[in-house]
Amino acid sequence: MAVRAESTVLTGARVVLPTGTVEGGRVIVEGGRIAGAAPAGATTLDLSGHWVVPGFVDTHNHGGGGASFTSGSVDEVLTGVRTHREHGTTTLVASTVTGEMDFLAQRAGLLSELVEQGDLAGIHFEGPFISPCRKGAHSESLLRDPDPAEVRKLLDAARGTARMVTLATELPGGIESVRLLVEHGVIAAIGHTDATYEETVEAIDAGATVATHLFNAMPPLGHRSPGPIAALLEDERVTVELINDGTHLHPAALELAFHHAGAGRVAFITDAMDAAGFGDGLYQLGPLAVEVKEGVARLVEGGSIAGSTLTLDTAFRRAATVDRLPVEDIVRAVSANPAKLLGLYDRIGSLEPGKDADLVVLDADFSVTGVLRKGEWVVEPHLG
Repeated sequence: MAVRAESTVLTGARVVLPTGTVEGGRVIVEGGRIAGAAPAGATTLDLSGHWVVPGFVDTHNHGGGGASFTSGSVDEVLTGVRTHREHGTTTLVASTVTGEMDFLAQRAGLLSELVEQGDLAGIHFEGPFISPCRKGAHSESLLRDPDPAEVRKLLDAARGTARMVTLATELPGGIESVRLLVEHGVIAAIGHTDATYEETVEAIDAGATVATHLFNAMPPLGHRSPGPIAALLEDERVTVELINDGTHLHPAALELAFHHAGAGRVAFITDAMDAAGFGDGLYQLGPLAVEVKEGVARLVEGGSIAGSTLTLDTAFRRAATVDRLPVEDIVRAVSANPAKLLGLYDRIGSLEPGKDADLVVLDADFSVTGVLRKGEWVVEPHLG
């Protein structure tokens, strides 16, 4: 059971604010929000030697804790949500995988109820409107061109809770579907694509604003045929997703993305599947069998990488200790940038008075020791 923080002053930590890191800073929690002044009688919690950062925001996640967002019951979905919350993700968008249209519409109906309850921040449809050339862990027999009428069917089934749709925009109907999504306030993401550089530029100009797991499931960067990677990195209108688990990306590719896109356009995602926070074994990702060995998920048939077992605290820690990125840049990638992408930065994504009291306490080694969501401790700090 979550424990409400009530009136609490967190003191002594390194607090990461939009303006930079404050040594020995403090964060005041009043009810479910961050306050500007401490009320009389507030409890003080000394977090010396720790970091306090905003709650993490994951815009691309298929499950965790042994539970699937793509096929599980309401209780199973909530198990996955709780698993990621315990690792610091206080805001989460549930992602689907390619399936029959009627099944995806049914899933949208179930997931939309959890969005309306406040357990999820929205739905991301990854497939079926993707390229068979870059299908990754999606069933090729169920792929289809992005017909705007079928895209609209999924939006209608989601009842206003769809946040993002990943498309191979070079396919017939792709550009029209991008325009449809923009018209309905839904993010058009370019991914699982075989597009050329020129085709990608056309899609961005039509309104696409996200690169679905940049570098993965798209043509590699070429010096004569730069492909989608160059177009997505160079355009300031695009946020690029990165899976920082040490498997999906070489550290040099991560550095390339940060260098060319800048810290303000990178969003760390997990692309997690059921095994995240759970363990090795056999799983299902949509209709496909997946085997997880030593934390790496691959299709049983073909061996393609099948999502990840990543949680965002691990991505954060790797970015700080392996990639040696500034903590302020990491916070932008796991909190501020995805919150802005979702249009929720007025409520989440930074530690500012008036925003939701969503925060993560990290020790000196960047391991999670506390998670607060809307003023309630998901993981209550045990210090000393």
